[in-house]
Amino acid sequence: MKSVIPFLLAGVLAVLPLRAEKPRITSQDQLPRFSYPLTGKVTDVVTSDAAYEKLAPAVRADLEKLLNDYDIADRATLQGILLTLVAMDVGEGHYDAALKGIAQARSLEEKPAAKLTIGLLAEAYIAARRSGDYATEAAFNAAFAKIYAAKLAALPWELVADNLKSAKAGAEITSGALITGNLGSQYQPGVDKTGRISGEVAHTLVSARTTYAYFLPLKAERVAVLTAFVAAHTKVKKDIWSERQISLSSDAGLHPVVVAIWDSGVDLAVYPKQQWTNPVKEFDGKVDANGTIDGPHGIAFDLKSLPSTDLLMPLTAEQRAAYPAMRNSTKGFVDLQANVDSPEATLVKQHLATLKQAEVRPFIESLGLFGNYTHGTHVAGIASAGNPAIRLMVARITFDYRMIPDVPTLEQAERDAAAARTVVAYLKKNHVRVVNMSWGGSPRDIEGAFEANGAGGTPEQRRKTAREYFQLFRTAMTEAMRSAPEILFVAAAGNSNSDAEFDEFVPSGIQLPNILTVGAVDQAGEETSFSSFGRNVAVHANGFEVESYLPGGERMKYSGTSMASPNVVNLAAKLLALEPSLTVEQVISLIKLGADRSADGRINLINPKRSLALLLAMKKAA
Repeated sequence: MKSVIPFLLAGVLAVLPLRAEKPRITSQDQLPRFSYPLTGKVTDVVTSDAAYEKLAPAVRADLEKLLNDYDIADRATLQGILLTLVAMDVGEGHYDAALKGIAQARSLEEKPAAKLTIGLLAEAYIAARRSGDYATEAAFNAAFAKIYAAKLAALPWELVADNLKSAKAGAEITSGALITGNLGSQYQPGVDKTGRISGEVAHTLVSARTTYAYFLPLKAERVAVLTAFVAAHTKVKKDIWSERQISLSSDAGLHPVVVAIWDSGVDLAVYPKQQWTNPVKEFDGKVDANGTIDGPHGIAFDLKSLPSTDLLMPLTAEQRAAYPAMRNSTKGFVDLQANVDSPEATLVKQHLATLKQAEVRPFIESLGLFGNYTHGTHVAGIASAGNPAIRLMVARITFDYRMIPDVPTLEQAERDAAAARTVVAYLKKNHVRVVNMSWGGSPRDIEGAFEANGAGGTPEQRRKTAREYFQLFRTAMTEAMRSAPEILFVAAAGNSNSDAEFDEFVPSGIQLPNILTVGAVDQAGEETSFSSFGRNVAVHANGFEVESYLPGGERMKYSGTSMASPNVVNLAAKLLALEPSLTVEQVISLIKLGADRSADGRINLINPKRSLALLLAMKKAA
């Protein structure tokens, strides 16, 4: 930043050399990459003092260098650095530094609930350590529980309810085996090949060390305190969304609206009266000149971005057999998040309590598979609710559920980019008006895939190659969407609690007149802890415990910006069903003008009833 020198001191300071301005970091790509040698088990850093102490000094030096030598424009990145240092300070007994870091992280926070809860566990731990010398760990644990309960009691429940429910669920399921199994599964294969870890992995490991060694032994006390506090505040937040919704009647002179669900696939049997039907009558299952296979209700690409005839991701016989158990496990996780004492939630807690380290990876991957398989059908249900005029087209993209993905290649990057162009061309050809995109990717994802496989060279080489591959996809998406100004593309902001533009997420980080990026709020209209943010996020919609359909017709509640985005698509499609002559610009304007803006300008809650009223007023004036 430019220094302002008081005139009184100008004569004295004129003889001193001018201080160089810090390099300004405006995107994740500009951040320095770090690398550290590591041999043996990555989990030793978490479980062993010796392994931790061998790595920690270099990590600390680089984190402090980032804070001192660079002007980082992104608050989430700064918070991540500060909170990693806080975790290290707690474990190393530097309590004053830890408390200072917590205060700094809170000062950067803009989400009201997070501002009150960031670092709360660490604060209680430090206060308990400083409150006296304890003859036994049991005595310390009791002191911690008392202090932790007092800190929770001082919080406004209405504001922090969702955060504390999440904290309770996290405390209940966390175990040593889950921590080490997860980290070992993700990072050990790469370390075995290279003998090194990146800065991001190192930050994860040193933070996990504090959780494992200092917070996990307090699990019983944390769960008891959080359970008692949540139970004492059973008041449910007001649901603002039911009174805002509109449901269209089939006899209201509606016009069919083609809406594409660009997602993991849709079980269209769940929506028999709302599916788009291809005007092409003959389907030979062969790839055409455009690289697509025309299907009766859309197009699909597999994990390799090769054309497929399956509009819903196919399951193997083994995966189909495991589906009921995974459905119940997912419901259990959802119920834990919502503090619902269901049989599924109980089973999940019991299962995780007995999970061995080697069993963590297959369990997590099976949950990922189930999530991917059901994702698009769930999204489609939100987008189509209350709109008999909607015509759902499937544009299947296949997500990877494996903890160790394929090694990125230029050939695959080019194929992914070509598939993106092909999808948009297909949407244009078939007169799609609105597209939902509840997914995203970034250069860091590609870097992570390289590291997980022990490939791609040094962190700096991985950064450069990832940039090249990512730019192919970003350019393809940007040019394709720009070439379709008549289509409204609605993108989920992301669930990383970060700036989508700084992190360079695609599609949510792209700025075009025909793209609308959506953040997530809860049932009361308060920003969720996970929702990404930034100047690209134009509006917000309900993304917390939103109920919709799964393949086969069952219903379940999911949370995420993935659920917020189709709520906006739902509104856009209803406006177009009532007035098909609306341009993309007019649809966006009606959605934005109808939204309720928060006092600080951060949140813009969609209001379907108000947007509809604006449309009717516009038609009347015409």
